[in-house]
Amino acid sequence: MRWQLPFSKWLPEYRTPGTIRADIFAGLTGAIVVMPQGIAFALLAGMPPHYGLYAAMIPCLIAALFGSSRLMVTGPANAISLTTMALISPLALPESSQYVGYVLTLSFLVGVLQLLLGFAKAGKWVEQIPHSVIVGFTVGAAILIINSQLGTLLGINIPRGKGVPETISAVASALINNQWQIAAPAVVLFTLIAIRLWKPLNRFLPAMLVAVVLGSIAAALIESLLPGVVTFKKVQEIPGAFPPISSPDLSGETLQKLFSAALIMTLLASTEAMAIARAIALKTKDQFNANQEFIGQGLANVCGSFFSAYPASGSFNRTGVNLASGAKTPLSAICAAVFLFILLAFVSPLAKHIPYVVIASLLLVVAWNLIDIKQIRHEFHMGAREWIPMLITGIGTITIPLEWAILAGIISSIMIKRLNAKI
Repeated sequence: MRWQLPFSKWLPEYRTPGTIRADIFAGLTGAIVVMPQGIAFALLAGMPPHYGLYAAMIPCLIAALFGSSRLMVTGPANAISLTTMALISPLALPESSQYVGYVLTLSFLVGVLQLLLGFAKAGKWVEQIPHSVIVGFTVGAAILIINSQLGTLLGINIPRGKGVPETISAVASALINNQWQIAAPAVVLFTLIAIRLWKPLNRFLPAMLVAVVLGSIAAALIESLLPGVVTFKKVQEIPGAFPPISSPDLSGETLQKLFSAALIMTLLASTEAMAIARAIALKTKDQFNANQEFIGQGLANVCGSFFSAYPASGSFNRTGVNLASGAKTPLSAICAAVFLFILLAFVSPLAKHIPYVVIASLLLVVAWNLIDIKQIRHEFHMGAREWIPMLITGIGTITIPLEWAILAGIISSIMIKRLNAKI
């Protein structure tokens, strides 16, 4: 059962001088990065802000111990967060206790399904999902992220959960009637400029973290200059550093409600994790076992569901930071989870000073980074068998339920390939 205990492969590497130091530094950097991102992703998922930080602790630690990928970091991710909101919001009001309960149960179900897939050695099937479908979904996800934050970015009160057409109509009406708040876009612009200017200055202190601090200060100054005129809604204080113990609802009624959502979430979470893990393995010339990764991700989500974590997967952003910071082994991800716990113990009271408009600005950056123009062009250059499924999936993502959008993309890809084979 060597693959079931993958940490036995990398523990001996700590005989090499500097390995532990490199992993500790990478872990500290990762913990700092995830603090603003975790809050942003939680809001995107319809969860209270602190749940994004909880999702970055236990799942991250468990996946590092039992997953196949050495340098991938597991936790809250943009597409997964968005999908959580899309799947669960029809069942309950976002951020409500019922909503949170459904989401934690979803984490448990996703973990169980991933474990079953891992033990059934189904890793090869995930790799068969067309890349064009993933690209289309990613673009659609970026549009939905912007749609979900557009009201906050412009200082317009738009009910959550509105579709793209409804949001555009509400924004247009507010702009025409001058019902928007100029202070909000001003803070957004300042936050975006801070991110842009800081990156070339210091690569060790995350630009997003700096932007959160500077954006919050700018918002506070505007409020002090215009008392009673401008008031920004703030993030609530994080109740505690350690994730509270939770219990998934395993009643027959709840399981029936969430089963289809669990299937699509398992597909998305597993696909994203596998894609990141494969890319890292190719870059570092390392081994990768898809079935073991299923087991690692499954254990991460099952354990996470008992520690207030919503569905987790591989994180593009945190994995990139981990790699750039010089990480050598999965200990870097374990250190990131431990350091996050320590940091929260000291800074959690400061969260109540962060305006939602600053977090929305971070999500705008996340959405923009999701749109890979180079990859989109590549799909078009590959011909109709690639760009048609991409367009179908992308358009479907912003117009119909996500599970149907992805299914439509997969079916269209299969049909086009069969037609081409007959010609």
